[in-house]
Amino acid sequence: MHEYSLAKQIIQMAESYAESSGALRVTVINLVIGGNSGCAADSLELYFSIIAEGSLCAGARLNIEHVIPKLKCKICGDLFERAPFKFKCPKENCPGEGEPTEIGREFYIKSIEIEDNDGDSSKSFH
Repeated sequence: MHEYSLAKQIIQMAESYAESSGALRVTVINLVIGGNSGCAADSLELYFSIIAEGSLCAGARLNIEHVIPKLKCKICGDLFERAPFKFKCPKENCPGEGEPTEIGREFYIKSIEIEDNDGDSSKSFH
C-alpha cells in the first residue's frame, strides 16, 4: 500500500516544480524504478491516475524505466542477472557466487515535462 504515498509524493513534487515554473500542467513524469526497490509499478500507476485527478498532474503520463537487479560475483567481479533460485556466477569456469548490489534498488524522478502558458512542452527537473 506504500505505492499510494509514493504516488502522492510524486504528484506533490511535480506540482511544486510546475507551479514554480509557471506551467499550466504536467504532461509527463519519467521515473526510474528498480526491480528490488519494493515498488509495484502497476499499483503506482493506478494510484497516480486516481490521486492526480483535479491537480496539475491530471492526465499526465507516467513513463517508467525499469532497472533489472544485478548481482556481483565475489570472485571475478562480473555483474549478472540472477537466474531463478540461483546465485552462481554464469561466467565459464568461475566458481563464484553473486552478492547483491545497488543496481535494481533505484527509485527516482528522472525528469518532468510541463506545458507552459504558450502551449509549449518543455522537459525539466533532471
